[in-house]
Amino acid sequence: MNTQTVNTQTVNTQTPSLSTDSTNSADVVKRLYEAYAKRDIDAVLVELADDVDWAAEASSRSAPWYGPFRGKQSVPGFFAAISTQIDVSEFVPVTFTSNETDVVAVIRWTYTVKSTQRTASMFMLHWWRVVDGKIVFFRGSEDTEQSARAFSP
Repeated sequence: MNTQTVNTQTVNTQTPSLSTDSTNSADVVKRLYEAYAKRDIDAVLVELADDVDWAAEASSRSAPWYGPFRGKQSVPGFFAAISTQIDVSEFVPVTFTSNETDVVAVIRWTYTVKSTQRTASMFMLHWWRVVDGKIVFFRGSEDTEQSARAFSP
């Protein structure tokens, strides 16, 4: 197995083989997005493995959802950090690409920080890994500078 250490964590960097039928992994992620659109966090959690490795990667802590959330029981904290701090006005999956295990989604996201009334609008990248029909890995990347400005007093 090829591995790489990222932020003191070892991540499998071996490229999964491509499959002509990648609908299963993409369908899992699409169901998760549909549940999130309805703000149904219980339905989001159904799609996760118990030991999911979930993180919004950022080099700062300027937004409350940045950082790791280990295990299914921690993921509601990620969504609570979002819902208590911002009003989301746009969350649109723009496009997906996938292979048999990994899905990458481009998301158009706009929100207003409740405490500052500043708005941020950006494209985000989400990287998902699905094993046996469950999400085992998530990494979100966004314009962290824009988020930091929106949260600045």
